Amino acid sequence: MSLIATFQDRWRQRKISAQEWLWEFLTTIAEYNERINAVLELNPHVLAEARRADKVARYQHGGLLAGVPVLVKDNIAVDGDMHTTAGSLSLKDNYALRDAFVIKQIRGAGGMILGKTNLTEWANFMSDHMPNGYSSHGGQVMNPYGPGIFDVGGSSSGSGAAIAAGFAPVALGTETSGSILSPSSQNSLVGIKPTIGLVSRSGIVPIAYSQDTAGPMATTVTDAAILLTVIQGFDPEDPVTALAPGFPDYRRDLIADGLQKRRLGVPRQRYLDQATDEERAIFDQALEVLRNAGAEIVDPANIETANENWTYDVLLYEFPAALNAYLNKWTSNGPKTLKEVIDFNNAHSQDALRYGQSVLMESFATQGRLTDARYLMARRRDLEWSQRQGIDKTLEDYRLDALIFMNNRGADIAARAGYPSITVPMGYTHAGKPLGLTFTAGAFQESLLIQLAYAFEQATKVRKAPVFK
Repeated sequence: MSLIATFQDRWRQRKISAQEWLWEFLTTIAEYNERINAVLELNPHVLAEARRADKVARYQHGGLLAGVPVLVKDNIAVDGDMHTTAGSLSLKDNYALRDAFVIKQIRGAGGMILGKTNLTEWANFMSDHMPNGYSSHGGQVMNPYGPGIFDVGGSSSGSGAAIAAGFAPVALGTETSGSILSPSSQNSLVGIKPTIGLVSRSGIVPIAYSQDTAGPMATTVTDAAILLTVIQGFDPEDPVTALAPGFPDYRRDLIADGLQKRRLGVPRQRYLDQATDEERAIFDQALEVLRNAGAEIVDPANIETANENWTYDVLLYEFPAALNAYLNKWTSNGPKTLKEVIDFNNAHSQDALRYGQSVLMESFATQGRLTDARYLMARRRDLEWSQRQGIDKTLEDYRLDALIFMNNRGADIAARAGYPSITVPMGYTHAGKPLGLTFTAGAFQESLLIQLAYAFEQATKVRKAPVFK
């Protein structure tokens, strides 16, 4: 059941106000955030914004998010009296100089920024052994399905845990490789990682020009589709958005027979190797649901490049250049270069370096020289292996509409290709651990993916709220 649609129907009928709905979420945050540690900061003006939304609703319909509170990962710039920190103590006093493009889109559609969510520090690009959901500024996020037991996923951990815990109807996450899909599947949510070029990155603390994106996280495909419809768009500050062929209303793709006559492939080699017997059994049950809903399953449909010698050289090289530019254009306080971030951490090592900063150091060593042969060859190799010899070839060879993965296990190759994925709740282990079913397709195939995910969601309706409360 769509939380947004249900609220707006009741709102139009004067059965509830935006202020009353907002207080439901604020009360839940007050009761349970101390245990989950998902929300870092609340918008001090959000109650006034809700009152304004109720006033405006009396004489006009409003946008797709009219009256809807949205939580935002704390690496996305929000103008006003909230910080933007990327989870780093070095940015704890930073206020964004203006709204990121996606925040403008949300406000333009009538949405209210409820607050900022915790995350894995620097979007999990700081240390090679930092736990998912930990930041020196915000501490450790917990998975509401098993606080301290189940991995919360990263790096959009706070966004995932917050929505699962009922702190807001929808949240924004960001992904470079798995950072929306991982916490969404770990917290029994719908998460959409869009094609690179559909959603602007301007105002988002970066890792890599080639792979960064923002995307929605929600309890239903419907609410995720609504938020994606809102945040997409052309932004002259992010030239990659000129690649998008259009910016459709994804509500049109919420069709119950979206799996009919679809041909879906299962890359088992590498991607299911580490699954437990119980997890494979739940995955195989999901495949049977897909068949019964009209899909043809090609199993296996392995990706030939899955076991190539992948590196993360592209991210190491792109991060210094991207971060230095961001810090100089978007921040009011704190470091202005990666070097200054590293120096700050060293000077405050007891608090800032619980898990070290090996990745920051390795990235700094490249100096962000995008002319280096190592970078250029790595970028070419990533595109070749992920696109032409990878996902594209697999889709073509097996005549597939999309690929199917468990959780975020196919996130890396899709991220390198810049291709979209959507994850939807698939089931739970005997211990209560959530599992997600993820669909991946070619560039700008979000409409197809939403059709597939919605049809699966309607056929199963498997999601249940956590019982931590």
